[in-house]
Amino acid sequence: MKIRVLGAYGAEGLGHRPTSFLLNDHILVDGGTVGGALTLSEQVHVEHALISHSHLDHVVGLAFLTETLAFSGIRAPLTVASLEPVVSALRTGVFNNLAWPDFSQIPTGAPVMKYRTLVEEAEQRVGDVWVTPVAVNHAVPTSGFIVHDGTTGFIYSGDTGPTDALWKAARGLRGLRAALIECAFPNRMQELAAVAGHMTPDLIRREIDKLPADLPIWIYHVKPQFYEEIAEELSSVDPARITLVEQDKTYTL
Repeated sequence: MKIRVLGAYGAEGLGHRPTSFLLNDHILVDGGTVGGALTLSEQVHVEHALISHSHLDHVVGLAFLTETLAFSGIRAPLTVASLEPVVSALRTGVFNNLAWPDFSQIPTGAPVMKYRTLVEEAEQRVGDVWVTPVAVNHAVPTSGFIVHDGTTGFIYSGDTGPTDALWKAARGLRGLRAALIECAFPNRMQELAAVAGHMTPDLIRREIDKLPADLPIWIYHVKPQFYEEIAEELSSVDPARITLVEQDKTYTL
């Protein structure tokens, strides 16, 4: 399984793109960045998008992708999938003909996007992988995902503070190669992290014992303005297991 990091950060900055990963060239995991990292020919090969939640840093690239697909003449619609509350938020808050056109209805007769509601904590086929969505703890309805291809897989936290159900659902699964965990704020911003539903290095430290033993931890969604501070704090947590993902790098599981 290939995981290409389109956007590694929890905000936009010069050289910093919002969260998005591309699996095997055709499945997005979140869509904070698409066109800023993929050529037009690469974008039209995206068939599915697993969206953790409706915040802009996870969907703004998806909005521009749907427009690109509409102009490209692609006939097979992009399938946007998540738990029901997330799908509902995308329908009413993003693709609502106010914030952005409803590309599940246009072009007429051949819309470029369709929604798929996933069943919580049930394994379902999405493209060439199996996906288990699990609700996590954020300021809005949010899903984490367990993704595998039958041989290898990973856990994706979505935006979340401390959580339990996701790690419980992954317990005992074979072939897991990484846990992608967000870490938005440094330790000194613990109060904000608690209110917003985000991780800090101290919270990551407490979360580690819930994870499968020795599973590598890949950190993403760091706010660019706190990157050096967070990286330094994480270096004292568990440097043998923790890595900050690199934007534009492709990881192979």
